This record gives sequence, C-alpha cells and structure tokens, in this order.
Amino acid sequence: MRVYGFLIAGMGALLGLCGCGGGGGDNNGPPQVVTQIVSDPAYDGDIEQTAPGVYVVTQGMSSSVQSTFAGIDPVAGTEFRTFLDFSLEGPGGVPGDAIIDSAFLEVFVDDVEPPNGSVPIRVDLVSFQPPNLIGTDFDRNAQPALASVLIQGDVNKNDIETFVSVDVTPLMIAAQRLGLVDFQARIMEDLGPAIETLVQIDDTTGPNRRQRAPLLTVTYH
Repeated sequence: MRVYGFLIAGMGALLGLCGCGGGGGDNNGPPQVVTQIVSDPAYDGDIEQTAPGVYVVTQGMSSSVQSTFAGIDPVAGTEFRTFLDFSLEGPGGVPGDAIIDSAFLEVFVDDVEPPNGSVPIRVDLVSFQPPNLIGTDFDRNAQPALASVLIQGDVNKNDIETFVSVDVTPLMIAAQRLGLVDFQARIMEDLGPAIETLVQIDDTTGPNRRQRAPLLTVTYH
C-alpha cells in the first residue's frame, strides 16, 4: 500500500493542477489533494509501564533506538504503548480549513513476540503538547483519547516485515475539528483481558526511512 500511496499522491497533485485552469467549464468545487506525512522521529517514542503508576519514557529515535513497541512483553510482563507525531503544518501538511475525505496510518512491523502471538491493537488520537511525552500519557484517564479506531484483525506473525494499515479518518476529522497542529497517535493493545504479545514498529532514521517509517496519508479538499 505504501507504493500505491505515492501513486495516489501524484494523481492528487495532477488533479490540483488541472483544477487551476482558466474560466469556463463546470466548477464542481475544489479538487481532492493527497498528502503523505512521515512521522517525526524526534517526537516518536513509547512508554513502558513497569508497575502501577511507574513508567519508563523513551522518546526520539537515535542510532541506538530505531523502533517503538506496543503490547505486553511476554518475558517481563510490562506493557508498552507507542506514540507517533505527524506535523500537519507547513508545505505538505493539511490546511486547517481542509475537509477530510480519508486518512490512513501505516506502520511497518519488524517483529511480534512470542512468534505465535496475536494481539488486537487500538489507535487513539491524543494531544501531547508541547510534543514531549510524560509517563502519564500512557494512562487513558490522564491522557484521554480524543477519538479511537481498531486495526482490522489481530496483529500477528503474518504481519512481520509488512505494512499494517488502519483507517484513521475519524481521528483526522477530529484533529481538524479541534484545530490540532499535530496528528498524534497512541498505539496500544486493545482494552480487555491482558494478552502477552509485543509488537515492534519500525521507526528507522536510516536512508530508507521514507520507505519504512510510520506514514499518514490524508486525502482532503
């Protein structure tokens, strides 16, 4: 889907150019625009809950940190929640007055532990501003979800080394309604009985970042 997204982006740009012609002809409103936003590695991270009310915050990708985690570590029994930050401002962003047609979030799964694990994943829209994580952002009461969706189907070994895509259109619409300057997602094991499965999400800062890093694709007019 990642390659398809780039093709659609090109088509959106072409439609935009076609819509800028001179007078005459039918006017069916502004053309659709497709923009693709790679997450900001300086603000991406995860929070591990090691005990009730005790958290370890890891924020910012570096030479030694190239991924984030979501789910429950089957060895340590601690829970991780991933946080991703996508800037909506500037060129290639989403104008504040745009009408959202669709939005999709893609993440590349590096690993799932244990190998036979399978876990439902929830994506929350949150707002941590300034974009610095604090431990309580883990907590859905202290940092309530502004909107939520579920990834269709559990994440399991079949998703390793592939992109997992989730329709986050309701989240993007909420972000626009609230005037958020960043689309910030909390990715976590869905609520319910604890499932000891941990998902590793690629967030490389290497030369192939554009091909593997978390990506938000928004279509608007």
